[in-house]
Amino acid sequence: MTKGKLILICQSGGEFITNDDGNLSYEGGEANAVNINQDTSFEDLVIKLAEMSNLDHRTLSIKYFLPGNRRNLITLRNNKDLKRMIDFHGHSVTADIFVNGKEGFDRDAIKIHSSRENVIKLAETVNHVGTPSTAVNTVALDVEPLSAHAIAELDAYAPLHAPTSSAAASDGAADTSSGSQASTASSPSSEHDSDYDSDYKPRVSVAVDANSPSSAGFDTSNSPADAVKKRRRTASWRSGAQRPTVVAVSDNDRRRRSWKKKNQNQIIVSVNDDLEQQRNSVSSIAFFDDDLPEKVVAEWKDCITGVGQDFKSVKEFREALQKFAVAHRFVYKLKKNDTNRASGICVADGCSWKIHASWVPASQSFRIKKFDNSHTCGGESWKNAHPSKNWLVNVIKDKLRNSPHHKPREIAKSISRDFGIELSYTQVWRGIEDAREQLQGSYKESYNRLPWICEKVEETNPGSFAKLITDDEKRLKCLFISFHSCIHGFQNGCRPILFLDATSLRSKYQESLLTATAVDADDGFFPVAFAIVDVENDDNWHWFLEQLKCAISTSQSITFVSDREMGLKESVLKVFENAHHGYSMYHLVESFRRNSKGPFNGEGRGALPGLFLAAGHAARLNGFKKFTEQIREISPNAYDWVIQIEPEQWTSSLFKGEPFNHITQNVAEPYAKLMEEIRESTIMQKIEGLINMVSELINTRRTESSKWTTKLTPSKEKKIQEEAFKAESLQVFMASDILFEVHDESTHVVNIEKWDCTCLEWKECGLPCRHAIASFNSSGKSLYDYCSRHFNVDSYRSTYSESINHIPGIGALVGTEETDSDTMHVLPPPPLSPNPHKEKIKIEDPDKRTVTCSKCKQLGHNKASCKANL
Repeated sequence: MTKGKLILICQSGGEFITNDDGNLSYEGGEANAVNINQDTSFEDLVIKLAEMSNLDHRTLSIKYFLPGNRRNLITLRNNKDLKRMIDFHGHSVTADIFVNGKEGFDRDAIKIHSSRENVIKLAETVNHVGTPSTAVNTVALDVEPLSAHAIAELDAYAPLHAPTSSAAASDGAADTSSGSQASTASSPSSEHDSDYDSDYKPRVSVAVDANSPSSAGFDTSNSPADAVKKRRRTASWRSGAQRPTVVAVSDNDRRRRSWKKKNQNQIIVSVNDDLEQQRNSVSSIAFFDDDLPEKVVAEWKDCITGVGQDFKSVKEFREALQKFAVAHRFVYKLKKNDTNRASGICVADGCSWKIHASWVPASQSFRIKKFDNSHTCGGESWKNAHPSKNWLVNVIKDKLRNSPHHKPREIAKSISRDFGIELSYTQVWRGIEDAREQLQGSYKESYNRLPWICEKVEETNPGSFAKLITDDEKRLKCLFISFHSCIHGFQNGCRPILFLDATSLRSKYQESLLTATAVDADDGFFPVAFAIVDVENDDNWHWFLEQLKCAISTSQSITFVSDREMGLKESVLKVFENAHHGYSMYHLVESFRRNSKGPFNGEGRGALPGLFLAAGHAARLNGFKKFTEQIREISPNAYDWVIQIEPEQWTSSLFKGEPFNHITQNVAEPYAKLMEEIRESTIMQKIEGLINMVSELINTRRTESSKWTTKLTPSKEKKIQEEAFKAESLQVFMASDILFEVHDESTHVVNIEKWDCTCLEWKECGLPCRHAIASFNSSGKSLYDYCSRHFNVDSYRSTYSESINHIPGIGALVGTEETDSDTMHVLPPPPLSPNPHKEKIKIEDPDKRTVTCSKCKQLGHNKASCKANL
C-alpha cells in the first residue's frame, strides 16, 4: 500500500463462479473505486459502500480475497478486520472487495454518518465486465493528465487491474477515450457528471481555471455540513484507463495541512492546480467532520422546513418530525396518524404549535399542508419528554455502530448529555435489544439457520462433518462442525495430540463452545473441530468425542490433553480405546498457583511455579523427586497438592503417550478472545466468526510458510542450531557404526539407529540432542535425517495445504435469505440461572435450638429485636 492509501475496487450485483482449478471468479455487476487509508473506519466504509451500491447498510456484507488466494473469501465485520485487510495488502496499489445486501439505501443513515470524520475518497461508478482482473474504466471529470514525473513515479508499482492482453489494453484505451470526450463535452455543473444524483448527497460543482489556482463552488442545501466551505490542494490517487496514478503535492500544500486539522468541519474537494487537459483522471471528494452530537442535533433542526415540504411516505415524515422535536426541545402528539394524513400538536395545553400533512396522489408524496411553528407554552412540554421507541432505537443504533459493546448506563448518560432526555435503565436496555436486532438480525431467529449451515458445510466442503441435535422441544442441544481441510491437516501434518477445552459462547443462553485443537510442526495451535452445546457436561463431552472419532477416523494412538478439573479421562478412554490422556500444563500451573498456601520458606511462593514445571519436565523419576522435595522445603502444603495429582498424567518421566507438557500456553485463548469481540452477535454470526478465524489462520500460515527456505520450521530450526553450537565442544568416541560415547559434564551413550541417547532428550522432544549432533559430526551424517518428520516444513505445509471453501450466504441477516418451508425450526436453549451452583435447597436442622424471646415469650426472636408492645 503506497503512500498510506489503498484503492478498493468495490464490486456488487454479480455472482461468484467456481473455476475448474477451484478458484473463484466474479461475473457481472458493476464496480466502484474507493480510496482508503489507515484512518478509515469500518462504519464509514460501510455507509459509503452502501450508498454507492444502493444497498441497505444494515444488511451489507463485505468480503475480500487474501493476496495470492482466490479460493476463500474473508469477511469484514469491524475495524479490526479492516486494519487486518489493509495490512494484508500492504504492498499493493489496489484490492478487490465484494459487497452484497438488500437493495435500497437508508437515506437517514447518510445524514447521521456524514457528520463523522471520514477519510474515504469516492471515484465515479464504472461498469464491470468479466472477472475482477478486468481493467476498471472510469468516467473522467475535469482534471489534468499526468505529468511525465508522475507516470515515472507510478511505474514502481505493479498494476493489479491491468488488461491481460493487448486486445484488452486497446479496449481499455478506447473506453477511456470515449469517457474523456463525454466529460469534456459536459459542463462542470452537469447533474450526472460532477454532482451526486440523489437529493440526500452533497452536490458539488467544480470550476477550474488553467492559469489560476482551482476554485470550487458548493451547493450545500442538501448537505448535513453547515460549516465554512473552502478547498484545499492535496495529493490524491487517480484511476486511469490502464492503472491508478498519483499526483504529487506541492510545498504550499504541505504547509496547509495544519489548516486542515483546525478546520475539519467542512467538505473538501481535491483538484490539481496545474490543470492542462480533461482526461485519464478522476477528482475525488473527501469528507472531514467531527463526530459531535450537537452537530447531529443541528442537522435535525432543519428536518421540517415548512408548508410544501414533501416526503416519500408518512413514515419518513414521522421520523423527520421526531428529530425536529428533539432538536427544538418540545413534545408533540399526533391527533391523526395513518398512511394518508398526520396531524400533530404540542402536548402543552393551550400551545399554538401544530402541523398537518397528507398524501398528494398527483405528486406521489406526503406533503406538509399546514404548519404553525410558534410555541406559546414556554417549553413546558419538554420537562416530561418521553422519546418515541423508533427515535430511541435509531439513536442507539448509531452509538452501537461506533462502539458495539456500549453498556445501557453509558448510553443513557450520553443521551442525557446530548439531548437532555432522562431515560431509565430498562428503557435503554430494551432499545439496545431492538437496535441490535435491526443491525444484525434477531438473535433468537438466527437459531433457525443452524440446519442450513450444517447442510451448506457438507455441500460446499465435501468430506466435512456437521451434525445438529435438538431436544423434544426443538431446542438446540449440540452442534458439531469439522471441516475437511482441518481433518486433512491434522492427519497429514500434525503430531497425534489433541487439546480439549471449553469456552463460554458469551450468549444470554449460556451455551458452551467445545473445541479440539491440534499442534502443528511449529508448535502453533491448529483447530480441528468445534461444537456448540447447551451446557458443558459429561454427556455433551461424550457426544462431542463420538463425533470427533467419526470425523478423524484414524487408527493411530492419539494423546488427548484436557484440564484435570474437567474430568474427561474416563470419557476419552471409553470412546478412543487405544488413546492416551494427559493433564494440560497450563491449567495445572494455574491451579497450582491458586492452591499454593503458606507459610513459605526459602525463596518463597514465587519459586514454586518454576519448580513445578521442572518436576513435570524431568526426564527421569529421580529428577521429578528432586524438584518435588524442593517444593516441600518451601511449602509442605504445595507439596501435598502436587503429590495427590497422578504423575503418570503429566510428567515426562512417567507419561506413556506423545510428549505434550512442553506446551504451557492456553489453547482456548483465541476462542475466548473471539467470543469476547463478538459477544453481542447472533449465534450464526459467531459460527461465521469461528469459520473465518480458522480460514484466515490456514491461508495466512500457508502464505508465510511458502517463503521458508529451511528444512525445519523456524522454532525447531532455532532449537537445533542452539544444540549444534553446544555440540562443538563435546568429545566423541566411536564404539561402533551406530554407538557413540559422548563426554559432557557426564558421559552419555548415543544409539543413532534407535534414535536414542541416555540423556533421554532426543526421544522426549523428537529432535537430536547435542550428544547426538556431536556423533553425527564425527561420523559425517546429516542431523536433519534424524529429526522427527512432524517438525519438517513439508509437514507444516501439508497441515495448511487445503483451504476452507466459502459458504455463500453465511453472512446474510435473518430473513434476507430464502428458506424452505419444510426447514426445521430450532429454538435456543432455555436460559440458565445466573449461578446454578448457588441454588441449594435449605434443609432445616431438627437439632437446632429455637430462640425464645425473654420479653414476650414468643419463638423466633430475642428481646433486642422484639417489637411487642407490653
